Parts: sequence; C-alpha cells; structure tokens
Amino acid sequence: MSNTAKFQLSFFTIRLKLISIISGILLLSVIGIIFIATYFFKNDTELRVEEYNNKLSEIIGIKVRTDIDSTIDKMKILASSSEKDKSSKSNLSEQFFNADENLVLFGIFIKSENEIKQKFFLSNKNFIKENFTEDQNILNLIQKNKEEFFPSFNSESVITNLSVGLKSPVIAISIPHKNNYDEKSVLICIFKLEKIINAFKTTGFTSTYFINGKGLVLAHPDGKIVLAGTNLSESPIVKAMLTSTLDNGLKTHYEEIGKEGKKFIGSFKQIGFAGAGVISAADEDVAFREVYNIQRRNTYILIITLLSAILIIFIFATSFTENILNLVKGTEEIEKGNYNVELKPKNKDEVGLLTNSFVSMGKGLAEREKVKDALGRFVNKEVAEMVLKGELKLGGERKNCAIFFSDIRSFTAISEKLEPEEVVEFLNAYMTEMVKCVNDSHGTVDKFIGDAVMATWGAAFSRGNDAENAVNGALAMRKILLQFNIGRGGDKKPIIKIGSGLNFGPVIAGQIGSSDKMEYTVIGDAVNLASRVESLNKPFGTDILISADLYEQVKDIFKVEKMKAIKVKGKEAPQIIYAVLGRFDDPDCPKDLKAVRKLVGIEEPKESKDGDEEKEVKYEILE
Repeated sequence: MSNTAKFQLSFFTIRLKLISIISGILLLSVIGIIFIATYFFKNDTELRVEEYNNKLSEIIGIKVRTDIDSTIDKMKILASSSEKDKSSKSNLSEQFFNADENLVLFGIFIKSENEIKQKFFLSNKNFIKENFTEDQNILNLIQKNKEEFFPSFNSESVITNLSVGLKSPVIAISIPHKNNYDEKSVLICIFKLEKIINAFKTTGFTSTYFINGKGLVLAHPDGKIVLAGTNLSESPIVKAMLTSTLDNGLKTHYEEIGKEGKKFIGSFKQIGFAGAGVISAADEDVAFREVYNIQRRNTYILIITLLSAILIIFIFATSFTENILNLVKGTEEIEKGNYNVELKPKNKDEVGLLTNSFVSMGKGLAEREKVKDALGRFVNKEVAEMVLKGELKLGGERKNCAIFFSDIRSFTAISEKLEPEEVVEFLNAYMTEMVKCVNDSHGTVDKFIGDAVMATWGAAFSRGNDAENAVNGALAMRKILLQFNIGRGGDKKPIIKIGSGLNFGPVIAGQIGSSDKMEYTVIGDAVNLASRVESLNKPFGTDILISADLYEQVKDIFKVEKMKAIKVKGKEAPQIIYAVLGRFDDPDCPKDLKAVRKLVGIEEPKESKDGDEEKEVKYEILE
C-alpha cells in the first residue's frame, strides 16, 4: 500500500465517513425542520401581532373619540348656559366640576390682536392648588400656549398637550364657537389625562399612545413622556399616520427613535378629530420571544440528538470498521506476497461473508502463485501470466521483434569430459546467468536447444526499444561470462565461450502446436537469419554479431565493426553483418574487434575454406 493510501486510511476512514454523512444528513434535516417551523411560526405570530395592534388601536381610538365627543358636548352646553345666565357662574362651576373631577378649566376666549382674552371661564380650584402657586394664574397656561389655539379662530379643532411644567399631565381641546355678538371666539377645555389614561397602559408586549396632528404626545403609558411634551413626528410610524390618506395603517420592522437596533411592528388609527390618532407598537423581540424560545429549545434538542446519534454511529462504526480494518491488513499481507491470511469474521453479515471470501481468495492466490512460479520455470513469467489469464490461444499474430541465438563453443568436446550429471549441473549454472541477462533486459527466453539459448524481445510484450534491449542483453552476457569464468579452467570446470547472433524483423508470435500441447514461440525468416548469423561467430572470430536490419535500429547507440558480406542459405542477396564492440556511452567500450577478442579470449580466425566440409554449408563469405 502506498504512503498516500495509508495517509487517507488514517484520516478519512469509513468510521469517519459514516459519522460525517449520517450526522450531516441528520443535522441538515433537523436544521431544515427548525428553520421551516420557526419561519412559519414567526410569520403566524407576526400576523397575529399586526391583527392585535390594529384592533387595539381601533378600539382605543373609538373610546378616545367618544370621550372627546362627550367633552365637546359638555363644552357646548356650558357655553350656551353661560351666555344665557352669566350671574349663575358659581352654580355652573359647581355643576361642571362636580360632574367630572378630571375637568380642569372651561372658557370662552376671543382673539385680540396677538393675544387671547377670556370672556368667560370656569376653573377647578383643587387642581390649581395642587399645581400652581398663589402668584400663578391658570390663564397664563393658555397664554403661554396661545399659538396652539390660534387655528381654532380659523374654524379648526385643536387638541394639544399642556403638561409641560405641571405635576399632572393635562390636555386641552379647542373648538370654534359662535357667540351672540358675532365675535370670533373659541371654546377651550383643559382636562386631566386620568379620564383616558387607563386606555393607554401597556398591555402585554404592545405599547399604545395618543398623539395630535403635529406628532405631540398627548397620552402615553410612560407619564414622563407626556409631562416632557415629547414630539414624535420623526418616528416612522407617526410619519406614516400623519401622511396617510387612510384613517388606519400598518408599518413593520422599523426602528424607533432612541431605540436603535430594535425592530417594531406598529399600527395607527386616526380618531377623526384634529388629525389626532392612536398608535399601537409592539417590540419584535418581545413579540417573538416565544418563537425564539422554541427555536432555542429545538436547537438544544438538535444538539442532544446529534451527540446521541454520533455516539451510536461511533459504536456501530467501530464494530463495523474493525472487520474492514482486518481486511485492509489482510490486503497489505497479500500485497507483500503473504497469501495465507487467517481472518475470522466476528459478525454473520455481509462483512463476515466478505471476510470468508477474502480468505478463500488468498488461498486461491497462493495456489495460483505456486502454479505461476512453477510455470515460470518452463516459460517466461510474462508468458506464464498471459497463460493464467487465458490471453494466449492457439495461433499467432504478426509482430516485429528482435531474435537472439547463442551457443557454447566446443560444447561437444566439453561434455565428453564430464559425467551426465556434471553436464546438467554445469548447464544449469550457465543457463541461470544467461536467463538473468535476458530477463533484466526485458527479453523472453523462447527455448533451450541443448547448450543453445533462443530469446526474443518484443514478441510477448514490446517496450518500444526492443532492438536496443536485445543488444544490451547480449553485452550483459559477455560481461557475466567474464565473471563466471573467474576461477574456472580444466576438464571439470572448463572456461565458457559463446557466440551470439541477433536479427530484427517480422515474425509470427504465438502458441504453436496443438490444443493439448502448445509452445509459445516465434517463427519466420527473421528467426532463421538470426540462427545463421549466430553460426558466423566462429569463422569471424567474434562473440556478438547482428544483422543489417537490427543495425539500422541501433546504429546511433552501439559501436560496431562491419564484417565481410556473406551469403547464407535461404537468402539470395548478400547479407551485411556487424560485430558489436559496445555502447557509445560506455567508457570501457573496446576500441576495435581485436580488443574484443583479447577481452573474451577468442583467437583470430585462420584462413580456411568456407563452411565445414563435414557439415552442411550454411554460409559463404564473400570478398
């Protein structure tokens, strides 16, 4: 297993995936439910608050208008009575103030230049004693606020706050009046707020207050605001009322003056007198408190549920992943080549079944490896792998590859001096070294023919530089033989010298034989030429010869020496062959063929007839 795979296994295991995925699904689901429930609950609460505010402002507005209308009726009756009988002023005062203790002053006033003068007035002596000193006059209160009453002389009704500087809040109503003298006069009535203040006490989360057409507070749950003569004309809800063409309205999510960061839901109801109106406003934080409480409780439930789920999943995942981790360890052992893995499933579920199957697979791989190892002793490992996979079938395919033949010089004479067992032992030691050279250069040993070795590069599997690999393999054999011969000499341990011939060309590669007995090999004219080239090493006094076709593939890589042209059996045209000296990039590469002969111990050939008189003539050296 690679380091990357191990890193991922350590930090992103199945246990973590299970906890993450299931917890994530649970978290998203519950959060979604909380969000949706909160959203609809909040919307429903907001609608109820709006509806409640509308009804509250309307009901209080009706009550306030009723009280004002009642007061105005009393004002008109008193004005009529006073004009009929001015001498009965004390009786009128007693009747007026005894009937309603909240009344403070009533009078008929006229405008003289820029002043207001009383023609007739009655006052509540008890209120005056409580709120004024002996040297103060309640009429001064009217003169002080005369600008507020001037519109009544132009046929407008006025309602205003006169509480500033007093101990008790009072408001004044001013309406136009026609007297018997055709003078412009007004009726002014001042009364205490106790008459209507109870209607404006805070109820639950809603605060209700009364303002006039200029935004001046007339009645408020907080008496200090009334006594201070606060003007709320800049308040968003008050602005909405003062500018509205309708007698009622609604404004939501606005910030009140002096209460930044807080949102309000407000509604208004104009009472139809002097532009005054009733406003009901609810603090959203208070109105939605239960919504937020439910949301908070649901969040606590979410956390508890999530932690419980994680704990349960962790326990389950630990049991589940323990078997998986055992399988991972078993996989690592198989990756190392230890196929006999002993794993015992702890649960009788799919993972347990997988564990049993895994153990059976390991045993099967062990058997397969034994077969492959045994088969690899008779054929190349790559071919053995193809056989086990069923990729080799009877027949072959056309390929370009490098073909190699080699044999031991004077093998017959050597074997005559050895016992058969010694010949086999000697050949096995020699062949082991030669096969290693072929395998290390990515070649495939095709077969052993007595002391001869036939190998190919690019038949079973091509690496793209098969010609170069083939020559590298032959040069490796030269080097290995020099080491192999160290300490050898004599009849029992003769010095080994070989000749190698290589060619490159088209062949038919595949399974040759029958369905009962097959052999993976290559056949074709290129194979025959490689065999002929190998046989020329003795007359030319060389150890590695290559054909012209192979030379064209490697001429820029290897240093060679051109030999005399030859004519071989089966070829009408003369053939050019080359003796391989070594690689151009090898600093120890022999300078010429004479140096090669000295290196490997080959004598320079003597002049003789072409071929061997006792054997079939397979070549002819041309001048």
